[in-house]
Amino acid sequence: MTALEVTDLRHRYGDRESLCGVSFSVAAGDVFALLGPNGGGKTTLFRIISTLLLPTAGTVEVFGLDIVKRPSDVRRKLGVVFQSPAVDPWLTVVENLRHHGYLYGLAKPDLDRGIERALERFGLTPRASDRVSTLSGGLRRRVELAKALLPAPQLLVLDEPSSGLDPTARRDLLQELMRLREDAGTTVVLTTHIMEEAAVADRVGILHEGRLAAIGTPAALTDAIGGDILTIDPVGDASTLSSMLHDHFGLNAQIVGRQLRVERRRAHEFVPTLIEGLPGQIATVSVGRPTLDDVFMHHTGTRLTP
Repeated sequence: MTALEVTDLRHRYGDRESLCGVSFSVAAGDVFALLGPNGGGKTTLFRIISTLLLPTAGTVEVFGLDIVKRPSDVRRKLGVVFQSPAVDPWLTVVENLRHHGYLYGLAKPDLDRGIERALERFGLTPRASDRVSTLSGGLRRRVELAKALLPAPQLLVLDEPSSGLDPTARRDLLQELMRLREDAGTTVVLTTHIMEEAAVADRVGILHEGRLAAIGTPAALTDAIGGDILTIDPVGDASTLSSMLHDHFGLNAQIVGRQLRVERRRAHEFVPTLIEGLPGQIATVSVGRPTLDDVFMHHTGTRLTP
């Protein structure tokens, strides 16, 4: 079953097109990550999927329901976690959940049971009576998740879910998302610019300047590069060394800051030849397997992480 179907989606803000014919699908029960930089179109896509913004053209269906024609029915299937906090800091954890349940028309005793399950699932039971303002960033994010999942949505969409979290809280959040998929079969769609988040997804779509540059499993995307990554620190100017690499070895290097990046099979065997062929031109050289950052670079010509 298909949980989310996006077909030739376009959106314009005045003269600027933020989404340029984006198409992809997400199977029910999968975790799908949209990876890209800020300003690449991720939040616009998130807002359209969550029925907060109408597309200029194209269609989006959630479990077969068109978001434009049947927005109310779509919302009953959605749980939404925004990048900015959407919990009331002056209410307790339980009060936030209860008011959210009322908005969805949940009533006793179903609401009470749902709150109890949500608190237990996210380890919030000991803090149920605490004001949200007293919680750490990681615990507040758990409250956001508990709130979004209270109506038992079939599709959970999250915009930059670990924004503002430290690495430990980010790992905890990812574990919670994976547990949701395993325990409840919830379909998860998240937008992110963080490689660690995208790497745990079943499939990843690379969104750059409003276009879907690549899509596939993390393993398939990195394997498609077809080699190792040489990262070279030049002694002098990077563009000069880039020309030397092309003239001496026929290599096309990408310049990233002051470094050069080269894709090559069995790159570790080539390193001695490289050093001997260009004496005094290379300060350091390292070899590594491709990452999603390298995949992003390969398809867009720019690096996602600083």
